[in-house]
Amino acid sequence: MARMTAAQAAVEILKREGTTHVFGLPGAAINPFYSAMRTNGGLTHVLARHVEGASHMAEGFTRARAGNIGVCVGTSGPAGTDMITGLYSASADSIPILCITGQAPVAKLHKEDFQAVDIASIAAPLTKMAMTVLEPAQVPGAFQQAFHLMRSGRPGPVLIDLPIDVQMAEIEFDPEMYEPLPVYKPSATRAQIDKAVELLQAAERPLIVAGGGVINADASELLVEFAQLTGVPVVPTLMGWGSIPDDHPLMAGMVGLQTSHRYGNATLLESDFVLGIGNRWANRHTGGLDTYTRGRTFVHVDIEPTQIGRVFAPRLGIVSDAKPALELFVQAARELRAAGVLRDRGDWADSCRQRKGALLRRTHFDQMPVKPQRVYEEMNKAFGRDTRYVSTIGLSQIQAAQLLHVYRPRHWINAGQAGPLGWTVPAALGVATAEPDATVVALSGDYDFQFMIEELAVGAQFRIPYLHVVVNNAYLGLIRQAQRGFDMDYCVQLSFDNINAPEVGGYGVDHVKVAEGLGCKAIRVFEPDRIAPALEEAKKLMAEHRVPVVVEVILERVTNVSMGTELDNITEFEELATSPGHAPTALRMAQG
Repeated sequence: MARMTAAQAAVEILKREGTTHVFGLPGAAINPFYSAMRTNGGLTHVLARHVEGASHMAEGFTRARAGNIGVCVGTSGPAGTDMITGLYSASADSIPILCITGQAPVAKLHKEDFQAVDIASIAAPLTKMAMTVLEPAQVPGAFQQAFHLMRSGRPGPVLIDLPIDVQMAEIEFDPEMYEPLPVYKPSATRAQIDKAVELLQAAERPLIVAGGGVINADASELLVEFAQLTGVPVVPTLMGWGSIPDDHPLMAGMVGLQTSHRYGNATLLESDFVLGIGNRWANRHTGGLDTYTRGRTFVHVDIEPTQIGRVFAPRLGIVSDAKPALELFVQAARELRAAGVLRDRGDWADSCRQRKGALLRRTHFDQMPVKPQRVYEEMNKAFGRDTRYVSTIGLSQIQAAQLLHVYRPRHWINAGQAGPLGWTVPAALGVATAEPDATVVALSGDYDFQFMIEELAVGAQFRIPYLHVVVNNAYLGLIRQAQRGFDMDYCVQLSFDNINAPEVGGYGVDHVKVAEGLGCKAIRVFEPDRIAPALEEAKKLMAEHRVPVVVEVILERVTNVSMGTELDNITEFEELATSPGHAPTALRMAQG
């Protein structure tokens, strides 16, 4: 049997589990692991500027491609606590990432040693396993179990904490004898699917709600096939956006209080049956449950048993990964069609398309300062169907979901439940690392951008090009809008007169100079007609320099974005589209 350090064994296991990239920062307590990466080879390390940034890079890497598991590494103490936000974000969205931390020697764990913190206890509520490995010979088993748990059932993150003496100890380990553990995914039975289809067949106006679980299961093609077989329109959730192309005739729009379409909400309120697959009935999707559920029958398919009935009780709950469930749904639908008993949903689908053509928000505005809607209109023109968008939180993200278009799974990458500010820059770097030939476009408000702006240097150092659109109103815009209910505008203004940058006109931070100082390229835009040329120039700069390129658009200070408290009570603060010229990039699916 081969002998090697436990840290070397860990590196070998990572490679055999499919790991190619590691995001992190070295430190004294994790240096043996870094030594093993150097001597053993086979892993590409991306040096983050902040350990939280490393965790979000790992998230972006996982979210970018089916089967990926991002790995982030840090030393003891604050490195682990810094990664807690990444673990929370990953856990909330069912994203597997592996967090590896260094730790004080085993004998010092109870002595308040320097940077010794019980990170396993801190991380436990946010992970599928959080373990401080106390015996060197347990390291292989800990990593094997970590990958098994991350992939099995509802996916999620794991933390492995390695005391420095455990990392350095020699153990007996033969990498050639290592095999990943089998993955467990629950699967629906045919009887359950037949009952769900029976309920669907009985409905007059059915909908399918497709959640992030469809994308996690790599089941989007099956979803579209099932929708086409049955003629049932599809409502993707924010995390399921891209599971059906936005321009598909059966894409009925998103539903919710914020990241939604007018036509999506109207269609949901007209429906009488909802089949939810891989979704969790998030509150910003449903709004008030009385409004959401009234007059509708629900079937809920989810991989996690405790999600069934968590928000409200469905008529039928099915515990299953989305892929095997959809395989059976497709099989059942094919059989009904062959028998000639599948109901015709043409009139219902046509009515959904009529709403999609009529209930639009306006995007074309020419005034200055720039209105944010115009930015998304120009982005629709500038970026094609293969573009991968990355965003996290704020008015910028909400309005993007209302106005942008997504055509493929994993082309809208969003921290959906946690929504941590600062997530976008490092997550975009993780996505661009996983998909180096893709067009990756990040979107941030000015505050999200400032939170972890230092990570731009990672893209410059490691030549990770992506385009970052920053819509700058020098405000905490979403919080400002929420404060309207308290009749205040308090502690949310980011504007100030920058004595070093009068050209920013009182908007405060000079993002162009900061980005350039971090080794990137940046363009600032004040006029709506300059947005399109700036985006084209940014594409050229990315291709030439292979670094992140920032396009900052200076917006009007205050724009209230459409949102509300109930699906039937969304406030439209801005003028709506009343002619095709008002929304020239909208996807009109009306018939006739």
